[in-house]
Amino acid sequence: MNHKLQTTNYKIKIAWLYPELMSTYGDRGNIIVLKKIAEDNGIEVEIVRINQTSNSELLTSCNLIFMGGAQDLQQEIVNHDLLTNKGEALKQMIENETPGLYICGAYQFLGNYYKDAYGTKIKGLGVFDMYTESYKNKPRLIGNAVINLPITFRGQGTAYSIVGFENHGGRTYLSDKSQAFATVEKGYGNNGEDKTEGIRYKNSIGTYLHGPILPSNPELAVYLLELSFERKYGKKITFRFENDLSKKAKAKMLTRTSIYS
Repeated sequence: MNHKLQTTNYKIKIAWLYPELMSTYGDRGNIIVLKKIAEDNGIEVEIVRINQTSNSELLTSCNLIFMGGAQDLQQEIVNHDLLTNKGEALKQMIENETPGLYICGAYQFLGNYYKDAYGTKIKGLGVFDMYTESYKNKPRLIGNAVINLPITFRGQGTAYSIVGFENHGGRTYLSDKSQAFATVEKGYGNNGEDKTEGIRYKNSIGTYLHGPILPSNPELAVYLLELSFERKYGKKITFRFENDLSKKAKAKMLTRTSIYS
């Protein structure tokens, strides 16, 4: 069945922040899925690659934001650019409810601060009311994960499971745990202690789940695209995505996580 819109005049611009620096664990797959689903529904997509030399105006022209994770050195470079260049524009977009997905290191950037294993406190953008700390004497939080979205997510009325893979040394603590994106069923989540995973603030989602998360959970990609379309055009549409292979992969992931976690 063809679910495409009758017109090709619709377009969404997706900002991909620091693709050369922030794309570990296959996070670029999230961009691929967003583009594929939008185009399959008749929406033209422009992927706007935002790097250190990009200006804030290029970022603010976009309708959806994505930023992945990275290693420590790359994160230092990106954090400096955010604090001195594009951070205020990004912060304003989030406050104005521009939809976005922020993975691992990107998620940490948006908190109040990150304290590394040597005790150095690195200032964050302060968009999310949380902080992250890393400890020399504590192991990294690594493994497959299953998290459960609250029943209020998208108003579906039932719990919904998300699968992914996490690998982080930092432990994140939310000032308001009710802002958690999900609760942990298997794995560690924000800190391995309080069963919270990620954060949901306005139309932005921060999470530790790689995998990448959207190919494993395309319903989340649909959610972000629908929000982006509604904000830009002032109308609601339902994006369709039917992929048996994706469903089978998720079912396999749920089985593997049940066995090995």
